[in-house]
Amino acid sequence: MGTRIKVAVLDDYQGVAQRCADWEPLRDKADVAFYHDNIAEPAALVRRLRDYDVVCLMRERTRMDDRVLPQLPKLKLIVTTAMRNAALDIALARRLGITVCGTGAVQTGTPELVWLHILAHARRFEQERAGLREGRWQVALGQDLHGATLGLLGLGRVGERVARVGQAFGMKVLGWSPHLTPERAQAAGAEFASKQALFARADFVVIALQLRESTRHIVGQPELDAMKPHAYLVNTSRAGLVDEDALIAALRGGRIAGAGLDVFQTEPLPREHAFRSLPNATLTPHIGYVTVNTYEQFYRETVEDVCAWLAQSPIRVLTGAE
Repeated sequence: MGTRIKVAVLDDYQGVAQRCADWEPLRDKADVAFYHDNIAEPAALVRRLRDYDVVCLMRERTRMDDRVLPQLPKLKLIVTTAMRNAALDIALARRLGITVCGTGAVQTGTPELVWLHILAHARRFEQERAGLREGRWQVALGQDLHGATLGLLGLGRVGERVARVGQAFGMKVLGWSPHLTPERAQAAGAEFASKQALFARADFVVIALQLRESTRHIVGQPELDAMKPHAYLVNTSRAGLVDEDALIAALRGGRIAGAGLDVFQTEPLPREHAFRSLPNATLTPHIGYVTVNTYEQFYRETVEDVCAWLAQSPIRVLTGAE
């Protein structure tokens, strides 16, 4: 490729992409633009991207589907951070002759965030912090983790790490997923339980599943109704795993004690969204993967992928939506 190419790096919310990797290898070959906002409207997104040869995506922040991809005839390469992106129509991109590749990903950030949510609820962090700001002292009673029951929907890479920390706290750990076996649960240090039993027995329910059509709304009103009134739900996986309307109703009605949420149906979360006004919802803005180590790997390997594509060398090609 003898001519310079144009590269768009999207959704760099914090303005950190340039310092998280060395972009110098592209300096003589490409003009790289970094965008810090998010464009959800397809026509506006097409206007922004129509002159670019390469688009670099940060996870699933920007949807690239049949409303966008066919309108970008210059686009030849998409790099997405990590090797899975449900917001990208990979099959359509391939049919249009667009190469799609991904990067590796650090696996520790999301399990750590799970424990921020569990501990914040267990020790009434939001209430105690608000009390201090109002001049009060000790406004609530914390909940002990030692002896409490942790229920994990999913015992994969995230669930296993969460389970090990729960064991260190002295918690009873239960596990269930559509394909989990008692033997696999035992190997992860958990007791296998039915889905119904897990929701009925757990003091903290953590969702650690992948979103597929078979798992969409796997947590709905029946599951929430089965939970103890003092129990908490934590979801740092995907919003579609939970029936959002049912969860809002459960929180408003006090049927469960609270929820810790890092993922939402619409992101960024609208200002007027009901979750923002619920006092028993602890919210973080989809930051499970937003860490220094993760971003450095994401952007370093993004640069490597673009350089390899320019050199016609092997790259980490995505073949379909996993």
